[in-house]
Amino acid sequence: MIERYREFLPVSAATPVISLGEGSTPLIQCPRLSERVGRSCEVFVKNEGVNPTGSFKDRGMTVAVSKAIEHGTKALICASTGNTSASAAAYAARGGIPCVVILPAGKIATGKLLQAFAYGAKIVAIDGNFDDALQIVRELGATGDFAIVNSINPDRVAGQKTAAFEIIDEMGDAPDFHLLPVGNAGNITAYWIGYREFLAGKKSTRLPAMIGFQAAGAAPIFHQRIIEKPDTIASAIRIGNPASWKQACAAIVESGGAIDVVSDDEILASQIWLAQHEGIFVEPASAASIAGLFKACNSGRAAYSFQEIPDGSRIVCTVTGHGLKDPDIVLQRMRELKPVAATITDVQRAIGLWQPPVISSEVEISRET
Repeated sequence: MIERYREFLPVSAATPVISLGEGSTPLIQCPRLSERVGRSCEVFVKNEGVNPTGSFKDRGMTVAVSKAIEHGTKALICASTGNTSASAAAYAARGGIPCVVILPAGKIATGKLLQAFAYGAKIVAIDGNFDDALQIVRELGATGDFAIVNSINPDRVAGQKTAAFEIIDEMGDAPDFHLLPVGNAGNITAYWIGYREFLAGKKSTRLPAMIGFQAAGAAPIFHQRIIEKPDTIASAIRIGNPASWKQACAAIVESGGAIDVVSDDEILASQIWLAQHEGIFVEPASAASIAGLFKACNSGRAAYSFQEIPDGSRIVCTVTGHGLKDPDIVLQRMRELKPVAATITDVQRAIGLWQPPVISSEVEISRET
């Protein structure tokens, strides 16, 4: 990824590139989502869940860790709701330096916590939320002993903007609308920077309206106030005081976009819908952009309505993490698999293909005679 967009990134010939093959993620045209919008509009999903550690964080981490090692950093540190910890730990391992992760106890999806352990990070759980963890990280980073690799690090945002470059390269221009989940707000900030840079470089002719979606229980930007105890099933966006709040608001205002909220029920329903209708399995936080699309199409309560957008509009929804990162909710919905006898009849019955033979009255009469 760094090599592909080197001229737009804060790297030089002296920068050691720490990479795991991130970027170049698929931009998937989704016919059933497009049908939901109608009027010949096209919906595309930018699937960031296929990055090396399963989330969009890898885009920023390759740049942040490469620059940290260039500067002689001895260790990395981050606060995390899960995906950052997995990514930071992986790239630290790749770069051969230690990584410390500060996270809220009991609030991290199992799949993400497992990754950080597997990659060898030193994990410290605190009795607090993500915002408390980030404050501790800021203080430790100020000592000079660590390089902070959260999105407050501008190198992280620089790497994440490359997703906008890829979209333009593949589509031939920027989309009309770009929808994405908003947690710490670094991603919406990064995309907007990327779109503006490609427009300035005459690699595109327009800018999209940026529309962000927060979970209803963790929506500080929507409500314009800090949420002391954010609460949502979508752990990756369970943040009450986003570090990139100001920058995200600028992206929304400058692009003519909006910030909106979706409920946990809408998020979970959209997660299942996307998997079953488009074959894309994402973690709950990622499904906020899909839930937001449905709200924009169907609800008069939407902050930005799609009921009157121009025919043929092109819409991109970013999904930020793979469904296996946070599978607990789906696991709870699965019914226990009960074995059946190893016969074709029992298997057909189990899948609903077997029907008992129907003997007509004519057959019965002929037998009696």
